[in-house]
Formats: sequence, C-alpha cells, structure tokens
Amino acid sequence: MDDMYRDYILDHYKNPRNFGELEGATHSYHDSNPLCGDELTMSLRIGNGHVDDVRFQGKGCAISQASASILTEEIKGKTLDEVKAIDRDQVLANLGIPISPARVKCALLSLKTLKGAAWGLTAWPGEEKK
Repeated sequence: MDDMYRDYILDHYKNPRNFGELEGATHSYHDSNPLCGDELTMSLRIGNGHVDDVRFQGKGCAISQASASILTEEIKGKTLDEVKAIDRDQVLANLGIPISPARVKCALLSLKTLKGAAWGLTAWPGEEKK
C-alpha cells in the first residue's frame, strides 16, 4: 500500500497540478522552510467567498511540492471558511504515508502558505514580513 502512495506523491511531484502563476490572484502568500530550502507561494482567486482558482509556485523536495499539488486540487470550489478549517491532520492524511518528524515541516509548508493567503496575511504573527 505504501508503494501506491509513494507513486502518488512522485506523480504529483513530477506532474504538479495547478502549478504556475495565477493571473488576477486576490490573495497570495509566500514562505519557506529554511531547514531544507523548500519555498512555496500559494495564490488564490476568491470570488463570492469561494476559491474560484488556485495556483502554487515553488521549489523543494517531493513531499513539499506534492503536498501543495494535492492541496490545490482539494480546495478548488470550496468556501473560504472551508479552506480556513483545513488542518495539519488533513494535509498529512492526504499524503497517505507516515511522515517523519524531520519532514513534517516540508509536508505542512503548503498548509502554512494556504492559510496565509486565505487569511490575507503578509507575515505570520511574530515573524518578520518577507
């Protein structure tokens, strides 16, 4: 079963869904994981309280990029409140394999950038603006 999920992650890494720049984005947030060098920007186009479109850009390991790809597929068409309710357990479950403590930040970078965009943040509280 793990092999199937590993193939799933590799497919999302090699063929990311919703990758690229989003023209007309209404919300966007960029962050990085300095421990491993992963970088991610999540851009949303919100209309009438729904995610009309989403794109991400970035570079990094297979886990961070696949997590972003999977998450973008999940949120299209959802309300902003539904997006804000997505939690770490949901993102980790989407990957389908156990994630070691050293890789959790890689897996959750997409969630952090999504939340930053959804809430309209320019920086996380307590962190400097990037």
